Amino acid sequence: MKTARFFRKTPVLAASMLSLSLLVAQSANAFELTSKDIQEGHPMAKTFEYNSWGCDGGNQSPQLMWKDAPKGTKSFAITAYDPDAPTGSGFWHWVAYDIPANVTALPRGVDINKIGGKTARIDYGTTGFGGVCPPKGDGMHRYQFTVWALPTATLNVGPNTTPAVIGFTLNNMALGKAKLTATFTR
Repeated sequence: MKTARFFRKTPVLAASMLSLSLLVAQSANAFELTSKDIQEGHPMAKTFEYNSWGCDGGNQSPQLMWKDAPKGTKSFAITAYDPDAPTGSGFWHWVAYDIPANVTALPRGVDINKIGGKTARIDYGTTGFGGVCPPKGDGMHRYQFTVWALPTATLNVGPNTTPAVIGFTLNNMALGKAKLTATFTR
């Protein structure tokens, strides 16, 4: 009974504790992105390095899987972005969208078109995945892989829509997103 009297006398603390317990419950089922190929904060293998622009890697996209997408998700988008690129605006390595809602994993080297999705032009001037390729001696770069849960089955963009416009669209409409950041140095 002392606990009940305490909370009656301190409603702000009671509300705060209730909010905290709700946050803990929600985080147990938080939208999550994981990979067998890349780990948060760790260097990526040469398998994921681009094979042009002075780089000679395997140019494979990493295996990705996600769970606990928000309710109402009708499709997914995947982006890979290097915020450390010496461009003043970062560098987009992958923009895939219209991935069906029943897809919750992508194998290494996936062809997004074969699973019903689409890809947009990236900063290499091509579509599809473009591996990591930071300039030699530029230090460590971070590569942010993000899966976006979307409330529509079709994103109203085309293959020539710029990555920045697609990123803007995703940020404005996503029900949720999950991110995994790996690194690479040359």
